[in-house]
Amino acid sequence: MVESELTSVPDTGWSEQDSADFIAYGPEFTPEGDRLRETVLNLLAPAITDSETPHVVELCCGAGQLSAAILERFPSARMSAWDGSPAMLAETRETCAAYTDRLDTQLFNLAESDWRDVNPKPTAFVSSLAVHHLDGPQKQSLFHDLYCALNPGGLFVLVDIIMPTTPIGLEIAAKQWEDIVRSQSMAKYGDLRALVAFERLGWNFFLAPDADPIDKPSSLVDQCLWMRESGFQAVDVSFYRAGHAILSGRKP
Repeated sequence: MVESELTSVPDTGWSEQDSADFIAYGPEFTPEGDRLRETVLNLLAPAITDSETPHVVELCCGAGQLSAAILERFPSARMSAWDGSPAMLAETRETCAAYTDRLDTQLFNLAESDWRDVNPKPTAFVSSLAVHHLDGPQKQSLFHDLYCALNPGGLFVLVDIIMPTTPIGLEIAAKQWEDIVRSQSMAKYGDLRALVAFERLGWNFFLAPDADPIDKPSSLVDQCLWMRESGFQAVDVSFYRAGHAILSGRKP
């Protein structure tokens, strides 16, 4: 395992307390996390199978569940797991402890551009529940830079919170998310402790979209358009539930 870290934590608005909360309850806060990961793995399979030296970069790896799933599913793949939180990177290294020979980690700032010229060019970029911290122009810039950084035939898979375009859309997303957290809390703990934390922390963006300036989700249509404008082909939506979606695009 190679570990590369900056000398200071990137100023992103996300705190180490946020990281601790997500490490504690992230699986219960994430709608249908197992299904999300399985969908990402299925999307990655053709690109990884076609590559002689597959290399996947996860942007904002969180606690490392997705990186671990990729390393387990694809024994030939090398994984770069990057995050803006030292606590998240430490958790990722623990989660992926069985795959240290194929894992490197790095502290980075998603909004900056100094990391985007990746060499050698990766087979795929994946990002889960992080890009919504960028505003619209920042997302457009990111999508363009990821397209340029990928190998031909490479894939970009985005898992993220999506901004509904109508008030009723916000209501539906908020209710679905709350119901899912309630169900997942009962399944994990036999009680509602994760839902209590979810409500106490104000995690449900759709109940108060303007409450936290760190959250800047964009609409599904806008993000699909920006991916196409960046050059991605076969742009598709493979999952949508509780205001969370999986988008993907391929570099020809």
